[in-house]
Amino acid sequence: MSGSDRRGWWRRARHSLRVRLVLLFVLLALAMSAAFLGGIGRAFSVGWRAAVDPLVGDYADRLVADIGSPPRIDRARALAEQLPVVIRIEGPQVNWASGPAPRHGPPWAQGEGAGHRAVVRQTADGHRITLSLRARAEHDEPRRTVWITLAALLALTALAYAAVHRMLRPIRDIGAGVRRFGAGQFEPPIDVPHARHPDELSELARSVNQMAADIRQMLDAKRGLLLAISHELRSPLTRARLNAELLPDDAATEPTRAALLRDLALMRELIADLLESERLASPHAALQREPTDVAALARELAASVAAAHPAAPAVALHVDAVLPPALRLDAGRVRLLLRNLLDNALRHSPGDAAPPELHLGPMPGGGVAIEVRDHGPGVLPEQLAHLSEPFYRTDSARQRGTGGVGLGLYLVRLVAQAHGGTMSVRNASPGLAIRVELPAAPAVSE
Repeated sequence: MSGSDRRGWWRRARHSLRVRLVLLFVLLALAMSAAFLGGIGRAFSVGWRAAVDPLVGDYADRLVADIGSPPRIDRARALAEQLPVVIRIEGPQVNWASGPAPRHGPPWAQGEGAGHRAVVRQTADGHRITLSLRARAEHDEPRRTVWITLAALLALTALAYAAVHRMLRPIRDIGAGVRRFGAGQFEPPIDVPHARHPDELSELARSVNQMAADIRQMLDAKRGLLLAISHELRSPLTRARLNAELLPDDAATEPTRAALLRDLALMRELIADLLESERLASPHAALQREPTDVAALARELAASVAAAHPAAPAVALHVDAVLPPALRLDAGRVRLLLRNLLDNALRHSPGDAAPPELHLGPMPGGGVAIEVRDHGPGVLPEQLAHLSEPFYRTDSARQRGTGGVGLGLYLVRLVAQAHGGTMSVRNASPGLAIRVELPAAPAVSE
């Protein structure tokens, strides 16, 4: 695992609600255990020492008496083998020990040397006998208990994490559902846990599902209303255009007639764009894929768009030599995409600026990368993410007076998404660069 991966894992773990809850439970359990065991242990130890000290002293006196005076090494050895004690004898006649003296002993002391963890007795003939617990008997069991306790604590921690992970799974499902609903995918709904006996998270999931259903209903109603209005407006617009064309063609009425026909054409284009945007916005938008020569299509559109903008500079077309001549794309939608990109670039290119550039190149794995750049004023960085939204205009050079209704780049994004591609916008300094990547469908076998 690389350093960046470790840092990313640590950052996610540090901000994970599951990890923090488990750590809180573990710390709380440790604190409660320490407080409980410490208090209870201290209370019992005081009474235990008071009760045991006389017994220990009496038992030590009996062992020393059994060893004898002067001390008998054979008897001391027999006692050391039978009992978990270390016996040390120091004196004028006998100096002997059954083993090394432990560094730690039992929490009691009697006689001379009180305060040390051993029992010391002095015999009548001047010998000093020290009794202490054998190190193995003294420490093995506590160590084993410590390891068992740690293992149990780790097992409980793992169980607590698994329980918290299971408890918080509805939150992950709700988060995934909200992101899915935000992307316009309302199926399937969020799974509601414990439907028969709902808890707070179940109620939250149910509320989010209801909210998504309401949003979907509003969007469907809006789409239906928009389609109905667009369809109903086509017939009156056709009649109005026909009547405008039948007006007398003389010097007095020509300006009014031309302006009326221009406005009617804009309204017709707006309705056509609205209908196309609704068709493309559908999750089941159908594409009519066929072998398409994108370079030839681009040359044709560049000429036609330039003719529609005689005051604007001609488009500079750059086609990569390795671009395949035929790609399986929806030619009609690609035409719409190129027309909107070129129209947008020409509309925002000043007359004294360099001509807009159209670059066509292959994509790895098949497909075409399209990039159109103008040399206009560009947009503010915070406005880049909104350029592909419907009816969006900036507050600077791209205003209503420059033409357009704000659907061009929105349609470009929908065409790209319908093909499974992407659209990105960046400031090229000067100007704006729009890049579209369209992956081609595999060829159909005969």
